[in-house]
Amino acid sequence: MKILIPLLVALFLLPARAALAAPDFAAALAGEHRSEENRARDDWRHPAETLAFFGLEPGMTVVELSPGGGWYTEVLAPLLKGEGKLYAAHFDVNSGAYARRSLGGFLRKLGADNEMYGGVVVSTLAPPATIDIAPAGSADLVLAFRNVHSWLRGGTLDPVFAAVFEALKPGGVFGVVQHRAPEGRSIEDMKNTGYVTEAHVIAAAEAAGFELADSAEINANPKDTADHPEGVWTLPPTFALGDKDRDRYLAIGESDRMTLKFVKPAS
Repeated sequence: MKILIPLLVALFLLPARAALAAPDFAAALAGEHRSEENRARDDWRHPAETLAFFGLEPGMTVVELSPGGGWYTEVLAPLLKGEGKLYAAHFDVNSGAYARRSLGGFLRKLGADNEMYGGVVVSTLAPPATIDIAPAGSADLVLAFRNVHSWLRGGTLDPVFAAVFEALKPGGVFGVVQHRAPEGRSIEDMKNTGYVTEAHVIAAAEAAGFELADSAEINANPKDTADHPEGVWTLPPTFALGDKDRDRYLAIGESDRMTLKFVKPAS
């Protein structure tokens, strides 16, 4: 009985502890480390809903692929701080001028707020030369936000997806958000516009060994027809045409996006 009572107490407390461990999205999004400009994009990127859909939990090991300037890193870092681990798979410093500028800006961001970003591990995603995103079988969740088209254009989509599969634990999740093209678009059109069909992303993921677990319309935008003069970059926040038809594209808003949840089979 002396052993049984503590065990029953522990089991009784499990739901309460699980509740306490839920991600505090509101606090992360409201953090002072985020700029007003970045917060303004929450309405288009739906970070809380998106990360909840992918199953993010505070104690996870998470890999963010090609984090760019760190928009999502700002959200992920406080959610994983202390209990979890965040890998930011960025450019190789020796991959050229653009890569150095992008990586340099990201590293300055991390270095300027060590309290928030001190635990972030910067790994490398510079295909095809260097792909070292995280130790094999270490990640619970790998995230790709609006960058599938870049790998498609560079002819490196397959090796990137293969690296994601290797980094994930069995049963781990690969979450993809990508500008969505209407079905039937050619590969060349996808490369030129930045919009990729869901069928193409799903086929590439399945070829790497993943199973499609779920999809959501969290990041859908029915106003976006995906047929703009400068592709997805015509829309905000890029406005590739400058002031030409700016109000028109502002009214459309950011791109229509697929939100796909893949799983690495447990066996």
